[in-house]
Amino acid sequence: MNVKKNPKANLENYSKSFLQLGLVLALLIIYLGIEYKTFDRDVSNLGDAIFEEVLEEDIPITERIEQVKPPPPPPPAPEKIEVVEDEKEVEETVLESTETDENEAVEVEEIEEVVEEEVVMDDVPFAIIEDAPVFPGCKGSKAEKKQCLQEEIQKHVGRKYNTGLANELGLDAGKKRVYVQFKISKTGEITEVAARGPHARLEKEAIRVVELLPKMIPGKQRGRPVGVKYTLPITLIVE
Repeated sequence: MNVKKNPKANLENYSKSFLQLGLVLALLIIYLGIEYKTFDRDVSNLGDAIFEEVLEEDIPITERIEQVKPPPPPPPAPEKIEVVEDEKEVEETVLESTETDENEAVEVEEIEEVVEEEVVMDDVPFAIIEDAPVFPGCKGSKAEKKQCLQEEIQKHVGRKYNTGLANELGLDAGKKRVYVQFKISKTGEITEVAARGPHARLEKEAIRVVELLPKMIPGKQRGRPVGVKYTLPITLIVE
């Protein structure tokens, strides 16, 4: 059988040469690595930048020494010492006893009792009055008379007030309220009547009706007649 491969193409014949060449290259690389030199960078010359060397100065620690002033010299001793006799008499203070004898009479000043007059307000709100004003014809207990007064005032206003006036004034539909404040004086008369409402004519009508209330028995506070302030709300319905 004939060999087809060319004997010159067999690489095994050159194995020794390749080995020697590899050793030479390895030695060359090691030699160059040993002989390679490096240099330090000079940063002192970087363009136009200027670097100034900072010198550290050691500051010695000093101690403040305060000057101590010497004490002043003592005054000179007198040449001659004179002895002065004390001839002045001292009066002794005698403390007398404040205790009294049982047989000794003691004068006692008479103590006058001062009776403070109770201050009663001139005008008292209807809500806190002790004895409410009495409407003519009302009878019963204090609470019953007070409730009767309120009912009779409401009946009086319902009869006398012109309820159609609110519709004549062209007000908006709904409930309208007029608040009337007056005082039942110490003599039982109606005084200081004032009103506040949505229209001046409604206020005027409320004042007219309240002034028509009859004379009453005045209210009392601590048993004394006083003026009583009363607030009356009047509700009108506008259709």
